[in-house]
This record gives sequence, structure tokens and C-alpha cells, in this order.
Amino acid sequence: MITWLRRKDKHESIPSFEQQRTEVIASMGAQLRTLRLEQDLSLEKVAILTKISPRLLQAIEEGDLTELPEPVYTQGLIRQFADAIGLNGTEFSRTFPTQMNSVSQKSGGKMKSTSQLRPTHLYVLYVFLIFCSVCGLSELLNTATLKASHSQDNQKAQKEPIEPQVTQNQNAQLVQAVNKLPDTTIEPQQVQIVVTLKEKSWMKVVADGKVQYEGELPQGTQRTWIAQGQLTVRAGNAGGVLVSVNKQQAKQLGKPGTVKEVTIAANTRS
Repeated sequence: MITWLRRKDKHESIPSFEQQRTEVIASMGAQLRTLRLEQDLSLEKVAILTKISPRLLQAIEEGDLTELPEPVYTQGLIRQFADAIGLNGTEFSRTFPTQMNSVSQKSGGKMKSTSQLRPTHLYVLYVFLIFCSVCGLSELLNTATLKASHSQDNQKAQKEPIEPQVTQNQNAQLVQAVNKLPDTTIEPQQVQIVVTLKEKSWMKVVADGKVQYEGELPQGTQRTWIAQGQLTVRAGNAGGVLVSVNKQQAKQLGKPGTVKEVTIAANTRS
């Protein structure tokens, strides 16, 4: 009887999923609030940077899960909040639990899993396998048909003689006309930035919609990025970052200790 009570008390001491989320969001919210106040940023300013309503930002800082959406969306809000104040949002938000881990308990020397595969799951799995098999066979048949058609077209083209469409004189006249045309070659436009750090700062660089770098760069670092369309630079310490656009004179990105983001398009020359 005493042994059974001890096992029961040990089982009940494990915090629930909601308790874990409550403890983690309270700790993360306190850290975000402290760092935001150190940078003298209001919730309204952070809301503009992240496009998240001040009500949700305040709920994160206060650890109020009742005002927040589903765990996976809450994790995304935490990531954007952390990015806006100079943290690595991906790493910071990773500690927030989004789903309950499967728990296994020992009973009489044997492990009992909390999740079991039900007949419904097997039925769905069978349907999925059949669907994939049919799609694969259909794609294989279509590929074979296209190859056969392409081979027949090539054989037909080789058998049919190609008749000249332009005489020698007409060809010479065409070449002369082309040579007289003005040179209208347009060089492809692109944008290049050179980033020099007077002080260490967290940086995020996006070129043509793809993240080229995200992390902290030490003092004295100089990096170059090139994009065909546009470049977006975001810094956690804008005052310590110098940016040169298209080999022009480098300029300070913003005020010291502030978060600043700028976007430079390929047709920008200033």
C-alpha cells in the first residue's frame, strides 16, 4: 500500500503541458520586457516593427496564455518579438513548447506507450500508399510517352530536307541593317552593399527574398552582399553598423543601440 502511494505521488509531481508552457512563457516574457526597456522601446514601436498588436506583445511579456493563440503560432510571435529587439528569434523561441511530448511509464519492468496505432491510422496509411503508387505509375507512363513522341519527331525532322528561306543577297542586306542599329545593350542591374561593423551587432541580410546571413558579427567585421533585385539589412545595434551602397561612401545605419531595417532596390543609386 505504501509503495503504491509513493508511485502515485511521483507521477503527480510531473508538471503538465500547460504548466510547462506557463513557466516557460513567463520566463521568456520577462527577458523580452527587460531587453525592450533597456533599448527604450515602447510596445507600440515594437508593434510597428513586427506588425503584431500591442495586446499580444503585452500578453507575451506578462506570460498570459489566455490572450495568446495556439502554441505553434505563439512560438512564431515570440520569434518575431525577439528579432525586433536584436535577439536571434529562431534560437530564442525554440525553447517554447508547442506540443506535448509522448510519455512512457514503467510498470512491472515493462514499458507502456501512451500512443497506440489504431485501425483508422492503418486505413489512412494504406490509402496514402495506394495513391502514391498510382501517381508514380501515371508519371512513369507519361514520361515514356513523351520520350517516344520526341524520338519520332526527331526522326521525321532528319528525313525532311530543310529548304533555305532566305537568299544570299537578302542575308547580306539583313546583316548590314543589323550592323547599322545602335548599340542598345542594357547591363543587368544589381545592388551591392558593404557592411562594416564599428561595434558588434546582430545582423540579418536578405537578398532577393532569401536569407543570406543571420547572427551576431564582431567589431571590425566587413562583409559584402550582392542581389539582382533588392537587399534588406536589419541590425540590432544600428549605430555600430556602416553601410556602403554600390561602392559609395559608407553611412551609419541608425542610432546606437536601436534596431534598424533598410531595403535597397537594384535601381537605387544613393
